[in-house]
Amino acid sequence: MRFNTLNDWLAWQETLHPKAIDLGLERVREVAARMDLLEPAHSVITVAGTNGKGSSVAMLEAILACTGVRVGTYTSPHLWHYNERIRIDGQPIDDAALVAAFDRIDTARGEISLSYFEFGTLAALDLLQRAGVDVAVLEVGLGGRLDAVNILDADCALVTGIGIDHVEWLGSDREAIGREKAGIFRAGRPAVCSDPRPPASLREAAQDVGALWYGLGEQFGYTCAATTWDWWGPDLKLLALPLPAMTGPFQVQNAAGVLMALQALGARVPVTVQALHAGLRAARVPGRFTVVPGPVETIPVETIFDVAHNPHAAAALADALAARPCSGRTLAVCGMLADKDVAGVAHALAGQVQHWYLGGLTGVRGQSAQDLAERMALAAAQRQLYPDMATAYAAALAQAQPGDRVVVFGSFHTIAELLPTGL
Repeated sequence: MRFNTLNDWLAWQETLHPKAIDLGLERVREVAARMDLLEPAHSVITVAGTNGKGSSVAMLEAILACTGVRVGTYTSPHLWHYNERIRIDGQPIDDAALVAAFDRIDTARGEISLSYFEFGTLAALDLLQRAGVDVAVLEVGLGGRLDAVNILDADCALVTGIGIDHVEWLGSDREAIGREKAGIFRAGRPAVCSDPRPPASLREAAQDVGALWYGLGEQFGYTCAATTWDWWGPDLKLLALPLPAMTGPFQVQNAAGVLMALQALGARVPVTVQALHAGLRAARVPGRFTVVPGPVETIPVETIFDVAHNPHAAAALADALAARPCSGRTLAVCGMLADKDVAGVAHALAGQVQHWYLGGLTGVRGQSAQDLAERMALAAAQRQLYPDMATAYAAALAQAQPGDRVVVFGSFHTIAELLPTGL
């Protein structure tokens, strides 16, 4: 075995391939074929989209678990520990299992170079297969067509909300991005979209490949009341469903797509109404509008943590904040990576945020608070700059007054550093 610890394996994987992101399926498919991973016995649901993927995966996982099937999930990135990326029956995989999987991959690949993400994807496919799961729910890391999870033919493909992000790899408009997301569709299999205004390219791609298209507001839809919501599909209506446990009006939209995906699978994965209710109440993802009420230890006011890092997600965050008004100010603690649409994020939240506390993020793609402020074009009176996220967060909490709230967002790195663990 090349290494004995998970940290050593991960550090080595970061240096193995010449490109951190190298979209393409040839290398990873060849290794998967050598490991006999390309035709799993279990059902596969693949989830793509710009925003809403993680929440949709969590709802699928929770509902399926309540149905009584053995479910495994693969998501990225992680917040605190790499093990979070692979879950079996709701539990993160342990270090020993990951180390063994990496060793099997290293042996099978021979001279084939693999990226960090490709190693992780193969480990997930290997471990989920060995665990004998009934259903694997796989989250696309980037795009869809050339993402490593797309080496498997999904029994059902779900595409969530589509916005502008990762333009250097996916294109600069929704039509181009939609075509990349549609790469996970397969002939004769369900292609579900929970974006209420999908780019035309997505539907066209489904038609071209011969997938079975299910669009929100077309083949399925929903209506909301104060505390419940109704869902309708091609042959089914579900009334008085509980609102998802995850906060935000956009979560019902995500849930509607999840229910359509489960119905589209039909007899492959029978789901009871009781499981739907229980799963919707149970599903949670840390960092997706996670509300920490004050006072909690050193948190004197309500604090909200959200991984929003592009304009589409920021707009959804703004809507969620508007739906949950506070009597005082909204103080934003923000740190963002340098390759993000910083100005678009600031514009989306301008109507909800009264003051900004900007912190610097380190690392290859990080940027200073000064650079962030200049790109956001914020007036000096609107913002304060800090060298790091911890200092920015502490300042916001110290200056918050009764009735105020603090919103922490901008990057998975930001949330991982500041969100109290265990929430």
